[in-house]
Amino acid sequence: MSNKNRYEGLLVLNVQGNEDGAKDVIERLEGEFKKDGATVEQVQKMDRRQFSYTAGKLESGYYVNFIFNAPAASIDKLKARFTLDEDVYRQHYQKLTAKKAAKAA
Repeated sequence: MSNKNRYEGLLVLNVQGNEDGAKDVIERLEGEFKKDGATVEQVQKMDRRQFSYTAGKLESGYYVNFIFNAPAASIDKLKARFTLDEDVYRQHYQKLTAKKAAKAA
């Protein structure tokens, strides 16, 4: 049995003034996930979106959704690392549960 759980990580990137650099930032962040022992299944690039309210100088951010498998201990490490990363404006992680197979009648 594997000791890795499946997670979804939503990151809002601050790429203001560097729109073309979003791809490079996403590739770098994917490498950061792998450094902590995560295996990235899928990266969903959701483009730039306006915030419904502004809480600072940013009015929009580039949303990226990572689906990955990782040990539970690595989530805290990722949060701490990305909190210090100036390209990551916000982050949210959620543990995904496996869908239960329907019983055949």
